[in-house]
Amino acid sequence: MGEETELIPDLFRKEFAKMVAVISKLYGLQYIETAEDIVSETFLTATENWTKKGVPPNPTAWLYTVAKQKTLYHFRRKKIFDEKIVPQIKVSADTIVETKEMDFSTKNIKDSQLEMMFAICDPVIASEAQIALALRVLCGFGIEEIAEAFFSNKETINKRLFRAKEKLRAEKVQLEMPPENEIEARLDNVLHIIYLLFNEGYYSATQNQLLRKDFCMEALRLGLMLTEYSKTSLPKTNALVALMSFHASRLDARQNDKIDFILYDEQDENLWDQNLIEQGIHFLNLSAQGNKLSSYHLEAGIAFLNCQKDDTKEKRESILHHYNLLLEINYSPGVALNRLYALYKARGKEVALAEAAKINLPHNHFYFTLLGELYAGSNNEKAKAYFERALSLAKTETERQIISLKMKSLRV
Repeated sequence: MGEETELIPDLFRKEFAKMVAVISKLYGLQYIETAEDIVSETFLTATENWTKKGVPPNPTAWLYTVAKQKTLYHFRRKKIFDEKIVPQIKVSADTIVETKEMDFSTKNIKDSQLEMMFAICDPVIASEAQIALALRVLCGFGIEEIAEAFFSNKETINKRLFRAKEKLRAEKVQLEMPPENEIEARLDNVLHIIYLLFNEGYYSATQNQLLRKDFCMEALRLGLMLTEYSKTSLPKTNALVALMSFHASRLDARQNDKIDFILYDEQDENLWDQNLIEQGIHFLNLSAQGNKLSSYHLEAGIAFLNCQKDDTKEKRESILHHYNLLLEINYSPGVALNRLYALYKARGKEVALAEAAKINLPHNHFYFTLLGELYAGSNNEKAKAYFERALSLAKTETERQIISLKMKSLRV
């Protein structure tokens, strides 16, 4: 196997999104599919050429040069069609495209990707479609990888992406930054999609460990990109980057060759990435500027505390306090359930059981797993019934294994 076998997939992941963004910025979002086709053809040409002749000294520059050539050829050919053939068959030539100079400079790539981020996260597109578009166009993931993440198939994902791109065209979404007075409001949706993208990897049910980590790191990369632009480097942006950095720091400790998911209490903290923890602290400090408290701030605070392995009363109470505040500003059943677990760790099972009655999540296996834990020791028959209910609702083999181990520890 040649050097190109490993290099091309790596370059595809790193460069596909950049090249698509630059071409789309130059010619417009209505040509986003054309841009994807051109970039895909560029990598196909690279595979054929490098297999025969070897990898060039500067592979990235080679790709940019070939992409430029293919783009110019495509649009020059289209211009001839629009100018000479269309008039002959008496069809409107309103879509004539001028050939333009393509700029693959570092600054233009960053600007184009930032603008693409806002375009894809336009509220006119459904949230689920935004995530799929982000994975494909912002992160360069293949259709098969996206299908695996969504437990779907290539045909379904292709249809979802096609409808999303049609919506971009129909709504005439432009590849440009929103007006300055609209950036902060539009940023909320961008941050939300990045947050969902990170969670798709961090809490993913897919068994592809590499894919799960890649999703997390791509979401973190997009968040970091926002911090490089003054108009989007706001406290809530920094808080989200801090949150993702803290969580990402423990990715390698959450799994190994034998166990797909290692519980927090059993993780080897020597495997935690200290550089990512330091990065998280840096952005958490930056997020403290201003007077607005977002859910990202509070979640980042909880994630920071979980990067301190010592289990002290002060730590447990602080986590509970963060969840109390989080419930006030962003109530959801999931947050309520996490807060219940924090209450159990801080104040004990009896106090938590009194609060558990206020939550009703009949289809959530985490809820019944926690109820099983809370009753374990005092009413093992009831605990077993809850664990069995959780087992019936669990979605992955890993989750079922964890619940089964908890059941085995009961003395019934």
